[in-house]
Amino acid sequence: MKIRDIPQSGSLGETVTYESRYGLIRRQKTIPRNPRTPEQMDWRAAFQRARTFWGTLSDEECLAWDTAGQARRTQSVLGRSGPIPGYLVAVSVNAHLAMIGQPMVTTPPPIPVFPANPVVGLVVTNSAGAASLKLQLSGRPGQYVLVFGARPRSPGVRYVDHYPFLGILPEEAGEEVDITALYAAKFGVPPVGKRVFIQTVQQINGWQDCPQTFSARVQPA
Repeated sequence: MKIRDIPQSGSLGETVTYESRYGLIRRQKTIPRNPRTPEQMDWRAAFQRARTFWGTLSDEECLAWDTAGQARRTQSVLGRSGPIPGYLVAVSVNAHLAMIGQPMVTTPPPIPVFPANPVVGLVVTNSAGAASLKLQLSGRPGQYVLVFGARPRSPGVRYVDHYPFLGILPEEAGEEVDITALYAAKFGVPPVGKRVFIQTVQQINGWQDCPQTFSARVQPA
């Protein structure tokens, strides 16, 4: 429930308090769901490989990751943030690489300056009762653009917080790229009247930028 209290974050006893986009929230502490979906298990495997890889690094290599972590900041909590430990930076970068089948790295790649995300829109069309999903692009994709999606939702839904990984946007994409097969392989063809949510994230050498979200409704044919 939403509450009025001093700013706070964390758990106490059987309750958890956190700041949300609606204000300060306090709820009962629960055990997170663990459905062990294929994408969940794939990410855990990539994360574990990255953790194991960290144990093979030399002291000099670990120090390099610590230095890279000084240039990154944790997410602000109650107005406070700090540098990220080198271990977390290394595991994050290498898990991202492992997730898409790329070799892991012993030293931190240069932190890139990301260009504008080339994905600028989602268009859902319905021809003869078969929905088609296409991403509109403003330019050629960079090194990698990762595509995530949520299962079809009610048309009034405006916010989704769970986006399983669907695949990588083809490098040779033109002004539009069809992602119907990527989406249908995970969730099936979305039915008429439902709303489709897609997120895209740029990835360069294991570093990722902020996700960009699009949604569109499947209209009648």
